[in-house]
Amino acid sequence: MNKQLDREHLLSVKNSYFNILALFLGQSKIDSRFLRCLLKWGFQLHLSPEDLAKANVDLTHLQFADPADKISKLESIYHLVYMIYLDAVVEDVELEVATIYAEQLGFRPSIVSDLFKSIATEAYDEGETRDVRQEVMDFLKLHEA
Repeated sequence: MNKQLDREHLLSVKNSYFNILALFLGQSKIDSRFLRCLLKWGFQLHLSPEDLAKANVDLTHLQFADPADKISKLESIYHLVYMIYLDAVVEDVELEVATIYAEQLGFRPSIVSDLFKSIATEAYDEGETRDVRQEVMDFLKLHEA
């Protein structure tokens, strides 16, 4: 994958992360294990003040924004599941956070495990370059219920 696509994908993952963060921070009470999970992901993404500026994020006014369409919603969940998969340590709380997010976006809870299986088996697929948006559209076609 070329470096520009890598940067674009990482920026897209970070933007999805900020939206997930906003969802949980918008609750009147947040479970400490969810907060630890969200902080862990932030560290894994190596977030910096520049990332906040690029994403036009002010943590004091961070608000959840429901993605515009079904593809954008699934793409956001895909980014989250991909982030969980990347560190090769899958914690129950990570899957729980992903499931809460997926349900908030209108998907059934099983979408998280379906996406996880799809990502985990990707290494065995015969593909050269990855087009995340196309993968998400293909996934939607296969799993539309």
